[in-house]
Amino acid sequence: MVPCLFKWLFGFDCLGCGFQRGLFLLFQGEFLAAFKMYPALYSTLLFFGFCVLCFFDKSKKHKKLIWNLAFLNLIFVVFGYYLKHFYF
Repeated sequence: MVPCLFKWLFGFDCLGCGFQRGLFLLFQGEFLAAFKMYPALYSTLLFFGFCVLCFFDKSKKHKKLIWNLAFLNLIFVVFGYYLKHFYF
């Protein structure tokens, strides 16, 4: 796995730490363990999937929706970071 440069430099987890391990756990069918590893995994994958679909649809009508989903995903990432470090 690719080591986290942020963690190596500063000594604490970044907002994306655990995504790789969570993704591998998801591929192995460990859904709850994947959530515990990176709580925002499912919302991030959903956001990336929607961005890929909108990339192929060249109309500009999805731009506001993508920004809203990005903001919502950011909230999930920050909340997941809090959950991971204080409750799991």
